Amino acid sequence: MTAYLLERAWLDDHFADDVLVEVDGGRFTSVTPDSDPPRAIPVRGLVVPGLANTHSHAFHRALRGRTQRERGSFWTWREQMYAVAARLDPETYLALALATYREMAAAGITCVGEFHYLHHQPDGTPHADPDEMGLALVHAAREAGMRLTLLDTLYLSSGFGAPPQGAQVRYSDGSVEAWLERVDGLVVAPHARVGAAVHSVRAVPPPALDAVAGWVGDRPLHAHVSEQVAENAACLEAYGVTPTRLLADHGLLRPTTSLVHATHLSDDDVALIGGAGAYAAFCPTTERDLGDGVGPARRLHDAGARLTLGSDSHAVVDPFEEMRAVELDERLATQQRGHWTAAELLTAATTDGHASLGWDDAGAIAVGRRADLVVLDPVSPRTAGTGRDENTVVFAATAEDVRRVMADGRWVVEDGDRAAIGRELDEVIGRIWA
Repeated sequence: MTAYLLERAWLDDHFADDVLVEVDGGRFTSVTPDSDPPRAIPVRGLVVPGLANTHSHAFHRALRGRTQRERGSFWTWREQMYAVAARLDPETYLALALATYREMAAAGITCVGEFHYLHHQPDGTPHADPDEMGLALVHAAREAGMRLTLLDTLYLSSGFGAPPQGAQVRYSDGSVEAWLERVDGLVVAPHARVGAAVHSVRAVPPPALDAVAGWVGDRPLHAHVSEQVAENAACLEAYGVTPTRLLADHGLLRPTTSLVHATHLSDDDVALIGGAGAYAAFCPTTERDLGDGVGPARRLHDAGARLTLGSDSHAVVDPFEEMRAVELDERLATQQRGHWTAAELLTAATTDGHASLGWDDAGAIAVGRRADLVVLDPVSPRTAGTGRDENTVVFAATAEDVRRVMADGRWVVEDGDRAAIGRELDEVIGRIWA
């Protein structure tokens, strides 16, 4: 057992001073505010629970900065993404994922949901171990000191029945039955769990949705939904309903479902998602980078949905920026302030984020929870003089203000690690583009 005295820590819905936490077996065994123990290890700064990144495509990290060189569109960005996908093998995928996850850990992220569809060789042939690419992600997360939910993704079509093309052929197992057989064979380590994902209603036809609904049980299930207006129009033309209604009609809208982006929704869509108590995984820095639009986050929350946050394409890896962007983007869209409190956004990034990935024993500094801590500098040029409360965390801090990170009772990031992480990213991304 190790005892730490946290100078100022977030406990459920407020900050408390001099919080004594005892850690044993990777979990908090006691949490006591206003303490003055003689032998506890001091932890200076603002301390919050570990943050959850609920939507990641690790290989997209190789695109940062490069897709901005021409004005382009979502679709030209996608072509560059396919070019990266075609270049990766298990070795480079592992190296890129490891460097990307280390960048996440240094930003305070202790758990990631990896929306994984880069399954096979570039020509679509399975690797000798058909799960080799997914297991590379599991290994990368372990080496980075993070937990992982591997959201193994079903992808069968380039769009509403058309066969996969180009780089997409490595995404597809050929049939939902082959996907189910492969995913059933996945065996992961204790730091990882297996969930499922439907890439989109473009990529998975209705009969396959039924098969997923019959298999998924209480596992986390994620799906891209209504990211683009064009997707909604094509779904209406093909099936006569919106993507959200299609998922609901096939039994895939449930409390363990996370709808990623959920940007262009009808009133009926919002009511369906809220009524199901599903999660809405917003990724504001990617959504603005791609010009997707601003989703109805507050309306979804008020209808009964739970907000979570992801970094998606990793145009930015900064969970603090994702938190405040939800509020700031709604201000721009509505010309009004005050949609979200800092406490609500911090809950989205911690408790609800972890729960959406199947880790409902994480995301809070509380007895029995996993011992994750993120230590922020309260006197950096960004945070100094801002009040040392949840508003400092959400509306002032950035990833650069993270000084130390604990995951499952082990310090996995120390102040000064960023330079090495940057060199690692530079080396592996240089290899991919060479």
